[in-house]
Amino acid sequence: MSTSTAASGTGPTAEATPLSLCAREPHVPADRLVAEMVPPPRFDSVRFSTYIPDPNQPSQSEAVRVLDGFATGLGGAHAGNTGRRRWFSRKPEARPAGPRGVYLDGGYGVGKTHLLASLWHATPAEPALKAFGTFVELTNLVGALGFQQTVKTLSGHRLLCIDEFELDDPGDTVLVSTLLGKLVEAGVALAATSNTLPGKLGEGRFASADFLREIQGLSAHFRALRIDGEDYRHRGLPKAPAPFSDEQVTKAAYATEGAALDDFPHLLAHLARVHPSRYGALTDGLKAVCLTDVGPVPDQSTALRLVVLADRLYDREVPVLASGLPFDQLFSEEMLKGGYRKKYFRAISRLTALARDAKGLVENVEN
Repeated sequence: MSTSTAASGTGPTAEATPLSLCAREPHVPADRLVAEMVPPPRFDSVRFSTYIPDPNQPSQSEAVRVLDGFATGLGGAHAGNTGRRRWFSRKPEARPAGPRGVYLDGGYGVGKTHLLASLWHATPAEPALKAFGTFVELTNLVGALGFQQTVKTLSGHRLLCIDEFELDDPGDTVLVSTLLGKLVEAGVALAATSNTLPGKLGEGRFASADFLREIQGLSAHFRALRIDGEDYRHRGLPKAPAPFSDEQVTKAAYATEGAALDDFPHLLAHLARVHPSRYGALTDGLKAVCLTDVGPVPDQSTALRLVVLADRLYDREVPVLASGLPFDQLFSEEMLKGGYRKKYFRAISRLTALARDAKGLVENVEN
């Protein structure tokens, strides 16, 4: 079903015409990008106490212990005073030595973002002195503010949390290495999550040997904590529901206040016209995303844009109801074996979770 059909108001009778992602072209001012560097709504209420470690995975309990101590240690000197700070130590006058951050490495769905957000909440500082964002959001911030202004803006922070840390090209490697080096010099604590150890970032995506100095510089900023475990989104849960029919998806969209209805090919084309830094704003106010005619993603550039949208929808807990192919068939076998495979598997995992959340939209219409 095309977007134009959805927008025209034709179709099943309902209280309101669905919204459309394809009709939105948000413009996000730079100050909003900074103000929104906080844990996403999905992680508003998470704390270390709400993280339930798997008793069969002792690394999970160890990560909670280390991060709790890390947060406590950030209650000392104000960021920007580089002379004396507390790092993993109870001594109030301890001088920083070695890595000045923590790096959570683990597979999909082991709770890394939960722990990173819990660290942000537990750090004894005003929200304005703490920043939380994905790696993509951090590079977008540099694009919006410029490098020097980004350094100036974040240097006054006590903590910078970077979720989904990935390096996709040499330019990002040099940019982030230089940025984090400046922030560490200013006394900013760092915390990050990724599915790749910091010394291995960039592998399979570009000639990382040519940028070994920058990659090693990044690694030196962090103490790596390995978190083992299986994807909690799939623990004891049924498999993701099979896609619904176009008619079911359309009816649910018309019956759900605040739902958007778009067909998948048009949405992919629209994402190419909106900068990824605006994908969060693209989803503002949505209660559900309904997609018809879901099919294979045609190329890697499109696939990477879809990954960012999936992250923003997951952050905001927006259910995704779809017809067509199931989400585990979005990306080709070549993509799933390539350098961006971890991003694609993360997107599949998150879209699968959102598809489960959306199942009730159809049940509400049919019951």
